[in-house]
Amino acid sequence: MRIGPIEVDARAILAPMSGVTDAPFRRLALRLGAPVVVSEMVASEALCVDNPEMVLKSQSAGAGLHVVQIAGREARWMGEAARRLADSGADIIDINMGCPARKVTNGYSGSALMRTPEHALQLIEATVAAAGKVPVTLKMRLGWDRQSINAPQIARAAVDAGVQAITVHGRTRCQFYEGEADWAAVRAVREAVDVPLTVNGDIRCADSARAALAASGADAVMVGRGVYGKPWLVGDIERALRGPEGAKQTVDAGFVTELAGEHHEAVLAHYGEAVGIRAARKHMGWYLDTLFGAERVKRDVVHAARRKALMTETKASNVLPTFRACVDDALARPLPGDHREAAA
Repeated sequence: MRIGPIEVDARAILAPMSGVTDAPFRRLALRLGAPVVVSEMVASEALCVDNPEMVLKSQSAGAGLHVVQIAGREARWMGEAARRLADSGADIIDINMGCPARKVTNGYSGSALMRTPEHALQLIEATVAAAGKVPVTLKMRLGWDRQSINAPQIARAAVDAGVQAITVHGRTRCQFYEGEADWAAVRAVREAVDVPLTVNGDIRCADSARAALAASGADAVMVGRGVYGKPWLVGDIERALRGPEGAKQTVDAGFVTELAGEHHEAVLAHYGEAVGIRAARKHMGWYLDTLFGAERVKRDVVHAARRKALMTETKASNVLPTFRACVDDALARPLPGDHREAAA
């Protein structure tokens, strides 16, 4: 794909996710084969007044393209944020018009902007003008609800205003993450614009990626919640889409335990111990769920107790030993539904 002046050699992209795709996670994903990763959503006004949290979120992962997603409801702040990011080395600036979270839409940002296309266009124009030579992209949903599917019209207006690529999540805002993503509905956006198009929503493996590309006519897929506890997933999908010889990451207890340790240490270094231990918890839990299955873990009293201890640990030096104890316990005896249980 060509996004403005930039050749983007990618079929699979890591989605921007608040609280997930911070710099440590993006670095892991890149190392494990993801060709392009996107920052967490950065609030434009907060960035412009040097809010430390937003400044940290906007930092580069230190490798690959530096893609930053910004959100807001006022053209002046979106423009100023774009100007700052362009001046500080961002390669691509993405506009968030897809976040369904109430705390975002209640502030008339994110997917709420799809209810007011004229206002959204003002923000897009301000961002494009301020970004200068840095290409601007747009991520959105199909519409606010099923009665107002306006993604094709907004995409066309955005491209006319200078947006260089579009990503569409195949749900409306009112669906949040319920039901199944409608990849076929994204094809109307493909027919409306000739810039690169990425399809998002429910892409959890190579097969779903291929199906999403075929249904939508998109050029690439964006992988979101499927990466929870699987920072290697985008790389696996990228390799698979390149051809049948693409090798999948070998995932076993040893690999995940080593990766969890690396990730935990990186998060502590990034945030400091006081914040980092809390920021890392969800990832540690997701790694366990990836290994053993969230539902099986919940049905096992001992393992569930160990997992709870991991998720509430307040001393950083105890986290990895507790994680290893969870893994060792689950490997040593069958969990409910485990094939080893039947053989025992």
